[in-house]
Amino acid sequence: MFRRKFLGVLALYAFLLPTFTIAQANSIGAATAAAPAKVVYSAPKEVIDRIRDEGMNRSQVMQTLSYLSDVIGQRLTGSPSLRRANEWTRDALAKWGLQNAHLEAWGPFGRGWVLKSFSAQVSAPYDIPLIAYPKAWAPSTNLINTEVVYLDAKDDSALDKYKGQLKGKIVLISDPRDMKPDFTGIGRRQSDEDLGKLAAAPDPATVQRPATPAQPSADAAARRQAQAFNTKKLLFATGEGAAMLVDNSRGGAGGTIFVQQAAVAQQQPTAPDPNFRRLSPWQKEAESLILPQMTVSTENYNRLVRMIEQGEKLKMTVNVEAQYLDGDGMVNNTVAEIPGTDPKLKDQIVMLGGHMDSWHSGTGATDNGAGVAVAMEAVRILQAAGLKPRRTIRIALWTGEEQGLLGSRAYVKQHFGEMKNARNQFGPQDPNAPPPELVKGAEYEKLSAYFNLDNGTGKIRGVYMQGNSAVRPYFETWMTPFGDLGAKTLTMSNTGGTDHLSYDAIGLPGFQFIQDEIEYDTLTHHSNQDVFDRIQADDLKQAATIMAAFVYQTAMMDEMMPRKAIK
Repeated sequence: MFRRKFLGVLALYAFLLPTFTIAQANSIGAATAAAPAKVVYSAPKEVIDRIRDEGMNRSQVMQTLSYLSDVIGQRLTGSPSLRRANEWTRDALAKWGLQNAHLEAWGPFGRGWVLKSFSAQVSAPYDIPLIAYPKAWAPSTNLINTEVVYLDAKDDSALDKYKGQLKGKIVLISDPRDMKPDFTGIGRRQSDEDLGKLAAAPDPATVQRPATPAQPSADAAARRQAQAFNTKKLLFATGEGAAMLVDNSRGGAGGTIFVQQAAVAQQQPTAPDPNFRRLSPWQKEAESLILPQMTVSTENYNRLVRMIEQGEKLKMTVNVEAQYLDGDGMVNNTVAEIPGTDPKLKDQIVMLGGHMDSWHSGTGATDNGAGVAVAMEAVRILQAAGLKPRRTIRIALWTGEEQGLLGSRAYVKQHFGEMKNARNQFGPQDPNAPPPELVKGAEYEKLSAYFNLDNGTGKIRGVYMQGNSAVRPYFETWMTPFGDLGAKTLTMSNTGGTDHLSYDAIGLPGFQFIQDEIEYDTLTHHSNQDVFDRIQADDLKQAATIMAAFVYQTAMMDEMMPRKAIK
Protein backbone atom coordinates (compact mmCIF):
# COMPACT_ATOMS: atom_id res chain seq x y z
CA MET A 1 0.00 0.00 0.00
CA PHE A 2 0.96 3.47 0.01
CA ARG A 3 -0.50 5.78 2.48
CA ARG A 4 2.53 6.91 4.35
CA LYS A 5 3.78 4.25 2.16
CA PHE A 6 3.73 6.50 -0.80
CA LEU A 7 4.77 4.40 -3.78
CA GLY A 8 7.98 4.79 -5.66
CA VAL A 9 7.23 5.56 -9.25
CA LEU A 10 10.46 7.51 -9.34
CA ALA A 11 12.29 4.29 -9.94
CA LEU A 12 15.58 6.02 -10.68
CA TYR A 13 15.87 7.00 -7.06
CA ALA A 14 14.77 3.66 -5.67
CA PHE A 15 18.32 2.61 -5.11
CA LEU A 16 19.39 5.52 -3.02
CA LEU A 17 16.40 7.01 -1.28
CA PRO A 18 14.32 5.71 1.62
CA THR A 19 10.82 5.45 0.20
CA PHE A 20 9.42 7.04 -2.89
CA THR A 21 6.59 9.46 -3.08
CA ILE A 22 3.93 9.31 -5.67
CA ALA A 23 1.48 12.22 -5.98
CA GLN A 24 -1.82 11.24 -4.49
CA ALA A 25 -4.83 11.15 -6.77
CA ASN A 26 -6.73 13.53 -4.57
CA SER A 27 -10.13 15.10 -4.77
CA ILE A 28 -10.51 17.07 -7.94
CA GLY A 29 -11.44 20.36 -6.38
CA ALA A 30 -13.13 22.04 -3.49
CA ALA A 31 -16.27 20.22 -2.54
CA THR A 32 -19.75 21.07 -1.42
CA ALA A 33 -21.38 18.06 0.16
CA ALA A 34 -24.82 16.88 -0.83
CA ALA A 35 -27.42 16.89 1.91
CA PRO A 36 -27.88 13.57 3.72
CA ALA A 37 -31.20 11.87 4.09
CA LYS A 38 -33.47 13.17 6.83
CA VAL A 39 -33.50 9.71 8.40
CA VAL A 40 -30.27 7.76 8.33
CA TYR A 41 -30.74 4.07 7.69
CA SER A 42 -29.54 1.75 10.42
CA ALA A 43 -29.82 -2.01 10.19
CA PRO A 44 -31.97 -3.65 12.88
CA LYS A 45 -30.09 -4.67 16.01
CA GLU A 46 -30.66 -8.35 15.33
CA VAL A 47 -28.96 -7.99 11.93
CA ILE A 48 -25.95 -6.20 13.41
CA ASP A 49 -25.82 -8.88 16.11
CA ARG A 50 -25.77 -11.61 13.45
CA ILE A 51 -22.95 -9.87 11.59
CA ARG A 52 -21.02 -9.39 14.82
CA ASP A 53 -21.56 -12.95 15.99
CA GLU A 54 -20.41 -14.45 12.68
CA GLY A 55 -17.44 -12.13 12.37
CA MET A 56 -16.14 -12.36 15.93
CA ASN A 57 -17.00 -15.96 16.81
CA ARG A 58 -16.74 -17.96 13.57
CA SER A 59 -14.15 -15.97 11.67
CA GLN A 60 -12.17 -17.48 8.80
CA VAL A 61 -10.04 -14.39 8.21
CA MET A 62 -6.85 -15.92 9.56
CA GLN A 63 -7.22 -19.10 7.50
CA THR A 64 -7.73 -16.98 4.40
CA LEU A 65 -4.72 -14.80 5.16
CA SER A 66 -2.48 -17.75 6.01
CA TYR A 67 -3.13 -19.38 2.65
CA LEU A 68 -2.61 -16.12 0.80
CA SER A 69 0.61 -15.15 2.60
CA ASP A 70 2.13 -18.46 3.78
CA VAL A 71 1.18 -20.80 0.95
CA ILE A 72 1.03 -18.49 -2.08
CA GLY A 73 3.56 -16.07 -0.60
CA GLN A 74 4.91 -12.90 -2.20
CA ARG A 75 2.74 -11.48 -4.98
CA LEU A 76 4.84 -9.07 -7.03
CA THR A 77 2.86 -7.48 -9.83
CA GLY A 78 3.20 -9.54 -13.00
CA SER A 79 4.48 -12.64 -11.20
CA PRO A 80 3.08 -16.18 -11.43
CA SER A 81 2.35 -16.11 -7.69
CA LEU A 82 0.10 -13.09 -8.15
CA ARG A 83 -1.76 -14.93 -10.89
CA ARG A 84 -2.14 -17.89 -8.51
CA ALA A 85 -3.54 -15.52 -5.87
CA ASN A 86 -6.03 -14.14 -8.40
CA GLU A 87 -7.27 -17.61 -9.23
CA TRP A 88 -7.38 -18.81 -5.63
CA THR A 89 -9.33 -15.77 -4.38
CA ARG A 90 -11.74 -16.05 -7.32
CA ASP A 91 -12.40 -19.70 -6.52
CA ALA A 92 -12.75 -19.06 -2.78
CA LEU A 93 -15.30 -16.30 -3.36
CA ALA A 94 -17.27 -18.53 -5.73
CA LYS A 95 -17.18 -21.35 -3.16
CA TRP A 96 -18.73 -18.99 -0.60
CA GLY A 97 -21.64 -18.37 -2.98
CA LEU A 98 -20.67 -15.09 -4.59
CA GLN A 99 -21.66 -14.77 -8.23
CA ASN A 100 -19.86 -13.61 -11.34
CA ALA A 101 -16.50 -14.40 -9.72
CA HIS A 102 -13.93 -13.65 -12.41
CA LEU A 103 -10.57 -12.17 -13.26
CA GLU A 104 -10.65 -8.82 -15.01
CA ALA A 105 -7.55 -7.95 -17.01
CA TRP A 106 -5.87 -4.57 -17.21
CA GLY A 107 -2.67 -3.38 -18.82
CA PRO A 108 -0.41 -3.96 -20.47
CA PHE A 109 1.71 -3.54 -17.36
CA GLY A 110 5.10 -4.82 -18.43
CA ARG A 111 7.40 -7.65 -17.48
CA GLY A 112 7.01 -10.12 -14.71
CA TRP A 113 10.01 -11.00 -12.55
CA VAL A 114 10.77 -14.11 -10.52
CA LEU A 115 13.68 -14.71 -8.15
CA LYS A 116 14.85 -18.29 -8.71
CA SER A 117 17.81 -18.41 -6.31
CA PHE A 118 19.98 -16.02 -4.30
CA SER A 119 22.99 -16.11 -2.01
CA ALA A 120 25.37 -13.42 -0.75
CA GLN A 121 28.25 -13.39 1.69
CA VAL A 122 31.60 -11.78 2.30
CA SER A 123 34.24 -14.28 1.17
CA ALA A 124 37.47 -12.47 2.16
CA PRO A 125 39.27 -11.81 4.43
CA TYR A 126 36.89 -14.41 5.94
CA ASP A 127 33.32 -15.56 5.50
CA ILE A 128 30.55 -13.29 6.75
CA PRO A 129 26.95 -14.36 5.96
CA LEU A 130 24.80 -11.38 4.97
CA ILE A 131 21.16 -10.55 5.52
CA ALA A 132 20.27 -9.24 2.08
CA TYR A 133 17.71 -9.38 -0.71
CA PRO A 134 17.83 -8.56 -4.43
CA LYS A 135 15.76 -5.69 -5.79
CA ALA A 136 12.74 -6.52 -7.93
CA TRP A 137 13.31 -6.45 -11.69
CA ALA A 138 17.09 -6.43 -11.25
CA PRO A 139 18.93 -8.84 -13.58
CA SER A 140 20.89 -11.96 -12.65
CA THR A 141 24.56 -11.82 -11.70
CA ASN A 142 25.61 -15.37 -12.47
CA LEU A 143 28.11 -16.36 -9.75
CA ILE A 144 30.54 -13.55 -8.96
CA ASN A 145 33.35 -13.38 -6.41
CA THR A 146 34.99 -9.98 -6.54
CA GLU A 147 36.30 -6.98 -4.64
CA VAL A 148 33.96 -4.68 -2.73
CA VAL A 149 34.35 -0.90 -3.15
CA TYR A 150 32.64 1.73 -1.01
CA LEU A 151 31.71 4.65 -3.29
CA ASP A 152 32.31 7.32 -0.65
CA ALA A 153 31.62 10.46 -2.65
CA LYS A 154 29.68 13.55 -1.62
CA ASP A 155 30.50 15.79 -4.61
CA ASP A 156 31.72 15.65 -8.19
CA SER A 157 35.40 15.96 -7.35
CA ALA A 158 35.20 13.01 -4.95
CA LEU A 159 33.34 11.00 -7.58
CA ASP A 160 36.11 11.61 -10.09
CA LYS A 161 38.58 9.81 -7.81
CA TYR A 162 36.76 6.53 -8.48
CA LYS A 163 37.17 6.64 -12.25
CA GLY A 164 38.56 3.36 -13.47
CA GLN A 165 38.15 1.67 -10.07
CA LEU A 166 34.66 0.17 -10.28
CA LYS A 167 34.70 -2.09 -13.32
CA GLY A 168 33.71 -5.62 -12.33
CA LYS A 169 33.45 -4.65 -8.64
CA ILE A 170 30.63 -4.88 -6.14
CA VAL A 171 29.89 -1.27 -5.18
CA LEU A 172 28.44 -0.08 -1.86
CA ILE A 173 26.61 2.96 -3.15
CA SER A 174 24.72 4.42 -0.18
CA ASP A 175 25.90 5.84 3.14
CA PRO A 176 26.02 4.14 6.53
CA ARG A 177 23.01 4.75 8.75
CA ASP A 178 23.18 5.63 12.44
CA MET A 179 21.54 3.01 14.64
CA LYS A 180 19.92 4.26 17.81
CA PRO A 181 18.38 2.22 20.62
CA ASP A 182 14.60 2.07 20.66
CA PHE A 183 13.39 2.94 24.14
CA THR A 184 9.71 3.24 23.20
CA GLY A 185 8.98 0.05 21.25
CA ILE A 186 8.10 -0.25 17.58
CA GLY A 187 4.46 -1.21 18.06
CA ARG A 188 1.76 1.34 18.81
CA ARG A 189 -1.96 1.91 18.67
CA GLN A 190 -3.75 5.15 17.95
CA SER A 191 -3.92 7.11 21.18
CA ASP A 192 -6.87 9.25 22.23
CA GLU A 193 -4.71 12.27 21.40
CA ASP A 194 -3.97 10.93 17.91
CA LEU A 195 -7.63 10.28 17.22
CA GLY A 196 -8.63 13.63 18.69
CA LYS A 197 -6.32 15.42 16.28
CA LEU A 198 -7.76 13.47 13.37
CA ALA A 199 -11.31 14.25 14.42
CA ALA A 200 -10.49 17.97 14.70
CA ALA A 201 -8.80 18.21 11.30
CA PRO A 202 -10.47 20.74 8.99
CA ASP A 203 -12.16 20.03 5.70
CA PRO A 204 -9.28 20.02 3.20
CA ALA A 205 -11.39 22.12 0.84
CA THR A 206 -11.42 24.99 3.36
CA VAL A 207 -7.66 25.17 3.79
CA GLN A 208 -6.39 28.32 2.14
CA ARG A 209 -3.36 27.83 -0.03
CA PRO A 210 -1.01 30.73 -0.74
CA ALA A 211 -1.43 32.42 -4.11
CA THR A 212 2.25 31.87 -4.82
CA PRO A 213 4.02 28.68 -3.83
CA ALA A 214 6.16 28.96 -0.72
CA GLN A 215 9.89 28.85 -1.19
CA PRO A 216 11.28 25.42 -0.42
CA SER A 217 12.86 25.04 2.99
CA ALA A 218 16.58 24.56 3.39
CA ASP A 219 15.94 20.91 4.26
CA ALA A 220 13.82 20.37 1.15
CA ALA A 221 16.44 22.02 -1.03
CA ALA A 222 19.14 19.85 0.54
CA ARG A 223 17.07 16.72 -0.12
CA ARG A 224 16.62 17.66 -3.77
CA GLN A 225 20.32 18.31 -4.11
CA ALA A 226 21.08 14.94 -2.51
CA GLN A 227 18.65 13.23 -4.88
CA ALA A 228 20.32 14.81 -7.87
CA PHE A 229 23.76 13.71 -6.70
CA ASN A 230 22.54 10.21 -5.90
CA THR A 231 21.30 10.01 -9.48
CA LYS A 232 24.76 11.05 -10.63
CA LYS A 233 26.34 8.32 -8.47
CA LEU A 234 24.03 5.72 -9.99
CA LEU A 235 24.85 6.82 -13.52
CA PHE A 236 28.56 6.94 -12.72
CA ALA A 237 28.71 3.43 -11.23
CA THR A 238 26.70 2.03 -14.13
CA GLY A 239 28.87 3.77 -16.69
CA GLU A 240 32.04 2.53 -14.98
CA GLY A 241 30.89 -1.07 -15.41
CA ALA A 242 30.24 -2.11 -11.80
CA ALA A 243 29.24 -5.75 -11.43
CA MET A 244 26.64 -5.10 -8.76
CA LEU A 245 25.24 -2.24 -6.68
CA VAL A 246 24.51 -2.68 -2.97
CA ASP A 247 22.62 -0.24 -0.79
CA ASN A 248 21.76 0.08 2.88
CA SER A 249 18.26 -0.67 4.14
CA ARG A 250 16.44 2.66 4.47
CA GLY A 251 15.21 1.71 7.95
CA GLY A 252 14.70 -1.10 10.38
CA ALA A 253 16.95 -2.93 12.79
CA GLY A 254 17.73 -6.47 13.85
CA GLY A 255 18.01 -7.76 10.30
CA THR A 256 14.93 -6.05 8.88
CA ILE A 257 15.39 -5.01 5.25
CA PHE A 258 13.20 -2.53 3.38
CA VAL A 259 13.56 -3.34 -0.31
CA GLN A 260 11.54 -2.51 -3.42
CA GLN A 261 12.36 -2.18 -7.12
CA ALA A 262 15.66 -1.79 -8.94
CA ALA A 263 16.87 1.64 -10.00
CA VAL A 264 17.09 2.50 -13.69
CA ALA A 265 20.23 4.43 -14.64
CA GLN A 266 18.48 6.88 -16.92
CA GLN A 267 19.87 10.31 -17.73
CA GLN A 268 17.46 13.04 -16.65
CA PRO A 269 16.79 16.15 -18.76
CA THR A 270 18.43 19.32 -17.46
CA ALA A 271 15.36 21.39 -18.38
CA PRO A 272 11.64 20.55 -18.44
CA ASP A 273 10.95 18.27 -21.39
CA PRO A 274 7.33 17.29 -22.12
CA ASN A 275 8.56 14.37 -24.23
CA PHE A 276 10.74 12.86 -21.52
CA ARG A 277 9.53 9.47 -20.34
CA ARG A 278 10.92 8.01 -17.15
CA LEU A 279 11.49 4.30 -17.53
CA SER A 280 10.24 1.86 -14.92
CA PRO A 281 12.27 -1.28 -14.21
CA TRP A 282 9.42 -3.54 -15.36
CA GLN A 283 9.64 -2.09 -18.88
CA LYS A 284 11.70 -4.23 -21.26
CA GLU A 285 13.54 -1.23 -22.68
CA ALA A 286 14.92 -0.46 -19.21
CA GLU A 287 16.81 -3.75 -18.90
CA SER A 288 20.04 -2.42 -20.43
CA LEU A 289 20.04 0.40 -17.87
CA ILE A 290 19.73 -1.80 -14.78
CA LEU A 291 22.66 -3.41 -12.98
CA PRO A 292 22.25 -6.33 -10.56
CA GLN A 293 21.21 -4.75 -7.26
CA MET A 294 20.54 -5.80 -3.69
CA THR A 295 19.77 -4.26 -0.31
CA VAL A 296 21.65 -5.31 2.84
CA SER A 297 20.52 -4.99 6.45
CA THR A 298 21.96 -1.91 8.13
CA GLU A 299 23.97 -3.81 10.73
CA ASN A 300 25.71 -5.76 7.95
CA TYR A 301 26.10 -2.78 5.63
CA ASN A 302 27.57 -0.48 8.27
CA ARG A 303 30.09 -3.14 9.23
CA LEU A 304 31.25 -3.55 5.64
CA VAL A 305 31.81 0.20 5.33
CA ARG A 306 33.74 0.35 8.60
CA MET A 307 35.95 -2.57 7.58
CA ILE A 308 36.80 -0.88 4.27
CA GLU A 309 37.49 2.41 6.06
CA GLN A 310 39.86 0.50 8.36
CA GLY A 311 41.82 -0.63 5.31
CA GLU A 312 40.48 -4.17 4.88
CA LYS A 313 40.21 -5.55 1.35
CA LEU A 314 36.83 -7.22 1.12
CA LYS A 315 35.56 -9.69 -1.40
CA MET A 316 31.98 -10.78 -1.76
CA THR A 317 30.44 -13.84 -3.38
CA VAL A 318 26.99 -13.23 -4.83
CA ASN A 319 24.71 -15.33 -6.97
CA VAL A 320 21.38 -13.98 -8.22
CA GLU A 321 19.32 -16.05 -10.59
CA ALA A 322 16.30 -14.04 -11.69
CA GLN A 323 13.92 -14.54 -14.59
CA TYR A 324 12.06 -11.93 -16.60
CA LEU A 325 8.63 -12.95 -17.87
CA ASP A 326 7.72 -11.44 -21.22
CA GLY A 327 4.16 -12.26 -22.14
CA ASP A 328 1.31 -10.01 -23.14
CA GLY A 329 1.94 -7.83 -20.08
CA MET A 330 -1.63 -8.11 -18.83
CA VAL A 331 -2.42 -8.38 -15.10
CA ASN A 332 -5.75 -9.16 -13.40
CA ASN A 333 -7.99 -7.88 -10.64
CA THR A 334 -10.26 -10.40 -8.89
CA VAL A 335 -13.94 -9.40 -8.87
CA ALA A 336 -17.10 -11.09 -7.49
CA GLU A 337 -20.60 -10.05 -6.41
CA ILE A 338 -23.46 -10.61 -3.99
CA PRO A 339 -26.40 -9.72 -6.26
CA GLY A 340 -28.89 -7.13 -5.12
CA THR A 341 -32.47 -8.21 -4.45
CA ASP A 342 -34.46 -4.98 -4.79
CA PRO A 343 -35.85 -4.68 -8.36
CA LYS A 344 -35.37 -0.91 -8.26
CA LEU A 345 -31.91 -0.86 -6.64
CA LYS A 346 -30.18 -4.09 -7.67
CA ASP A 347 -28.34 -2.40 -10.56
CA GLN A 348 -26.71 -0.01 -8.11
CA ILE A 349 -23.37 -1.05 -6.62
CA VAL A 350 -21.59 -0.92 -3.28
CA MET A 351 -17.93 -1.91 -3.48
CA LEU A 352 -15.23 -3.00 -1.05
CA GLY A 353 -11.69 -4.20 -1.48
CA GLY A 354 -7.96 -3.95 -0.96
CA HIS A 355 -4.85 -4.61 -3.01
CA MET A 356 -3.48 -8.12 -3.43
CA ASP A 357 -0.08 -7.39 -4.96
CA SER A 358 2.91 -7.12 -2.63
CA TRP A 359 6.65 -6.67 -2.56
CA HIS A 360 8.90 -9.69 -2.79
CA SER A 361 11.09 -9.94 0.31
CA GLY A 362 8.19 -10.80 2.65
CA THR A 363 4.87 -12.52 2.05
CA GLY A 364 2.65 -9.44 1.84
CA ALA A 365 0.74 -10.26 5.03
CA THR A 366 0.26 -6.73 6.41
CA ASP A 367 0.60 -5.01 3.02
CA ASN A 368 -1.91 -5.92 1.98
CA GLY A 369 -2.94 -9.51 2.52
CA ALA A 370 -4.65 -8.24 5.66
CA GLY A 371 -6.92 -5.92 3.67
CA VAL A 372 -7.69 -8.63 1.13
CA ALA A 373 -8.52 -11.19 3.82
CA VAL A 374 -10.70 -8.65 5.67
CA ALA A 375 -12.66 -7.74 2.52
CA MET A 376 -13.11 -11.42 1.65
CA GLU A 377 -14.17 -12.17 5.21
CA ALA A 378 -16.67 -9.29 5.11
CA VAL A 379 -18.54 -10.77 2.15
CA ARG A 380 -18.27 -14.27 3.67
CA ILE A 381 -19.90 -12.93 6.84
CA LEU A 382 -22.81 -11.50 4.84
CA GLN A 383 -23.24 -14.78 3.00
CA ALA A 384 -23.02 -16.90 6.15
CA ALA A 385 -25.48 -14.63 7.94
CA GLY A 386 -27.97 -15.13 5.11
CA LEU A 387 -28.38 -11.41 4.47
CA LYS A 388 -29.91 -10.21 1.20
CA PRO A 389 -28.75 -6.70 0.26
CA ARG A 390 -30.98 -4.48 -1.83
CA ARG A 391 -28.06 -3.21 -3.92
CA THR A 392 -25.38 -5.41 -5.47
CA ILE A 393 -22.26 -5.73 -3.33
CA ARG A 394 -19.11 -6.09 -5.41
CA ILE A 395 -15.70 -7.02 -4.03
CA ALA A 396 -12.56 -6.14 -6.00
CA LEU A 397 -9.05 -7.29 -5.10
CA TRP A 398 -6.62 -4.99 -6.85
CA THR A 399 -3.22 -5.56 -8.41
CA GLY A 400 -0.50 -3.11 -9.44
CA GLU A 401 -1.25 -0.88 -6.44
CA GLU A 402 2.41 -0.78 -5.47
CA GLN A 403 3.33 0.57 -8.89
CA GLY A 404 0.83 3.45 -8.72
CA LEU A 405 -2.75 2.21 -8.08
CA LEU A 406 -2.64 0.78 -11.59
CA GLY A 407 -5.25 -1.96 -11.23
CA SER A 408 -7.89 0.16 -9.50
CA ARG A 409 -7.30 3.13 -11.80
CA ALA A 410 -7.76 0.93 -14.86
CA TYR A 411 -10.93 -0.59 -13.39
CA VAL A 412 -12.40 2.78 -12.44
CA LYS A 413 -11.64 4.15 -15.90
CA GLN A 414 -13.32 1.18 -17.59
CA HIS A 415 -16.42 1.05 -15.39
CA PHE A 416 -16.96 4.51 -13.96
CA GLY A 417 -15.05 7.11 -15.94
CA GLU A 418 -11.93 9.24 -15.92
CA MET A 419 -10.77 12.79 -15.40
CA LYS A 420 -9.35 14.03 -18.67
CA ASN A 421 -6.61 16.67 -18.46
CA ALA A 422 -6.18 16.02 -14.74
CA ARG A 423 -4.00 18.64 -13.10
CA ASN A 424 -0.39 17.61 -12.87
CA GLN A 425 0.60 17.26 -9.23
CA PHE A 426 4.21 16.33 -10.00
CA GLY A 427 5.39 19.76 -11.11
CA PRO A 428 4.48 23.19 -12.46
CA GLN A 429 1.14 23.56 -14.17
CA ASP A 430 0.92 24.46 -17.82
CA PRO A 431 -1.13 27.68 -17.88
CA ASN A 432 -2.31 26.80 -21.39
CA ALA A 433 -3.49 23.30 -20.48
CA PRO A 434 -7.22 22.62 -20.94
CA PRO A 435 -9.28 22.39 -17.76
CA PRO A 436 -10.01 18.99 -16.23
CA GLU A 437 -13.02 17.25 -17.76
CA LEU A 438 -14.94 14.39 -16.17
CA VAL A 439 -15.89 11.72 -18.71
CA LYS A 440 -18.44 9.40 -17.11
CA GLY A 441 -18.51 5.67 -17.74
CA ALA A 442 -21.50 3.36 -17.93
CA GLU A 443 -21.63 2.67 -14.17
CA TYR A 444 -20.74 6.15 -12.88
CA GLU A 445 -24.25 6.94 -11.66
CA LYS A 446 -24.72 3.43 -10.23
CA LEU A 447 -21.94 3.40 -7.62
CA SER A 448 -23.02 4.30 -4.10
CA ALA A 449 -19.63 3.97 -2.34
CA TYR A 450 -16.33 2.11 -2.21
CA PHE A 451 -14.69 1.02 1.09
CA ASN A 452 -10.99 0.15 1.25
CA LEU A 453 -8.65 -1.38 3.82
CA ASP A 454 -4.88 -1.03 3.38
CA ASN A 455 -3.06 0.18 6.50
CA GLY A 456 -1.80 -3.11 7.90
CA THR A 457 -3.03 -5.48 10.58
CA GLY A 458 -4.50 -2.91 12.97
CA LYS A 459 -8.17 -2.79 13.91
CA ILE A 460 -10.51 -0.13 12.55
CA ARG A 461 -10.69 3.05 14.66
CA GLY A 462 -12.87 5.10 12.31
CA VAL A 463 -13.11 6.45 8.77
CA TYR A 464 -11.39 9.11 6.66
CA MET A 465 -14.32 10.99 5.12
CA GLN A 466 -12.21 12.52 2.32
CA GLY A 467 -13.73 15.98 2.78
CA ASN A 468 -17.31 14.69 2.41
CA SER A 469 -19.19 16.04 5.44
CA ALA A 470 -22.52 14.66 4.23
CA VAL A 471 -21.49 11.09 5.05
CA ARG A 472 -20.92 11.93 8.72
CA PRO A 473 -24.42 11.04 10.01
CA TYR A 474 -24.30 7.67 8.26
CA PHE A 475 -20.88 6.73 9.56
CA GLU A 476 -21.61 7.99 13.07
CA THR A 477 -24.74 5.85 13.19
CA TRP A 478 -23.00 2.77 11.80
CA MET A 479 -20.03 3.00 14.16
CA THR A 480 -22.17 3.27 17.29
CA PRO A 481 -22.67 -0.52 17.76
CA PHE A 482 -18.89 -0.97 17.54
CA GLY A 483 -17.79 1.73 19.92
CA ASP A 484 -16.85 -0.92 22.47
CA LEU A 485 -14.45 -2.34 19.87
CA GLY A 486 -12.65 0.99 19.51
CA ALA A 487 -14.24 2.37 16.32
CA LYS A 488 -15.35 5.92 17.14
CA THR A 489 -13.44 8.47 15.07
CA LEU A 490 -14.42 10.36 11.93
CA THR A 491 -12.12 12.83 10.24
CA MET A 492 -12.64 15.13 7.29
CA SER A 493 -9.02 14.48 6.34
CA ASN A 494 -7.93 12.95 3.10
CA THR A 495 -5.58 10.02 3.31
CA GLY A 496 -3.41 9.00 0.43
CA GLY A 497 -1.52 6.18 -1.13
CA THR A 498 -4.16 3.52 -1.74
CA ASP A 499 -7.00 2.45 -3.98
CA HIS A 500 -9.92 4.53 -2.68
CA LEU A 501 -8.18 7.47 -4.37
CA SER A 502 -8.99 6.04 -7.79
CA TYR A 503 -12.67 6.65 -6.95
CA ASP A 504 -12.20 9.95 -5.14
CA ALA A 505 -10.26 11.33 -8.11
CA ILE A 506 -13.42 11.33 -10.26
CA GLY A 507 -15.84 12.46 -7.56
CA LEU A 508 -17.10 9.06 -6.42
CA PRO A 509 -17.39 8.28 -2.69
CA GLY A 510 -14.28 6.30 -1.84
CA PHE A 511 -13.21 5.75 1.76
CA GLN A 512 -10.29 4.25 3.66
CA PHE A 513 -10.73 3.15 7.27
CA ILE A 514 -8.56 4.57 10.04
CA GLN A 515 -6.51 1.73 11.54
CA ASP A 516 -4.14 1.24 14.44
CA GLU A 517 -0.52 1.49 13.37
CA ILE A 518 0.78 -1.61 15.22
CA GLU A 519 4.20 -2.10 13.51
CA TYR A 520 3.26 -1.00 10.03
CA ASP A 521 5.55 1.97 9.43
CA THR A 522 8.26 0.80 11.81
CA LEU A 523 8.71 -2.84 10.85
CA THR A 524 6.56 -4.50 8.21
CA HIS A 525 5.77 -2.03 5.43
CA HIS A 526 7.72 -3.11 2.29
CA SER A 527 10.13 -5.19 4.35
CA ASN A 528 11.20 -8.80 4.83
CA GLN A 529 9.22 -8.74 8.09
CA ASP A 530 5.90 -8.39 6.26
CA VAL A 531 4.86 -11.90 7.24
CA PHE A 532 1.94 -13.72 8.84
CA ASP A 533 3.51 -13.76 12.32
CA ARG A 534 3.11 -9.95 12.54
CA ILE A 535 -0.69 -10.23 12.12
CA GLN A 536 -3.10 -9.49 15.00
CA ALA A 537 -6.01 -11.92 14.71
CA ASP A 538 -8.51 -10.09 16.94
CA ASP A 539 -7.87 -6.85 15.05
CA LEU A 540 -8.67 -8.44 11.69
CA LYS A 541 -11.84 -10.04 13.07
CA GLN A 542 -12.98 -6.62 14.29
CA ALA A 543 -12.11 -4.99 10.96
CA ALA A 544 -13.96 -7.57 8.88
CA THR A 545 -17.04 -7.31 11.08
CA ILE A 546 -17.17 -3.52 10.81
CA MET A 547 -16.51 -3.55 7.08
CA ALA A 548 -19.32 -6.06 6.59
CA ALA A 549 -21.72 -3.86 8.57
CA PHE A 550 -20.77 -0.70 6.65
CA VAL A 551 -21.06 -2.36 3.26
CA TYR A 552 -24.37 -4.03 4.10
CA GLN A 553 -25.99 -0.84 5.41
CA THR A 554 -24.81 1.13 2.38
CA ALA A 555 -26.48 -1.51 0.24
CA MET A 556 -29.74 -1.31 2.21
CA MET A 557 -30.51 2.39 2.56
CA ASP A 558 -33.09 4.03 0.27
CA GLU A 559 -30.74 6.67 -1.11
CA MET A 560 -27.21 6.45 -2.46
CA MET A 561 -24.25 7.74 -0.50
CA PRO A 562 -23.98 11.52 -0.91
CA ARG A 563 -21.18 12.77 -3.14
CA LYS A 564 -18.90 15.75 -3.06
CA ALA A 565 -19.55 18.41 -5.66
CA ILE A 566 -16.99 18.53 -8.47
CA LYS A 567 -15.42 21.79 -9.51
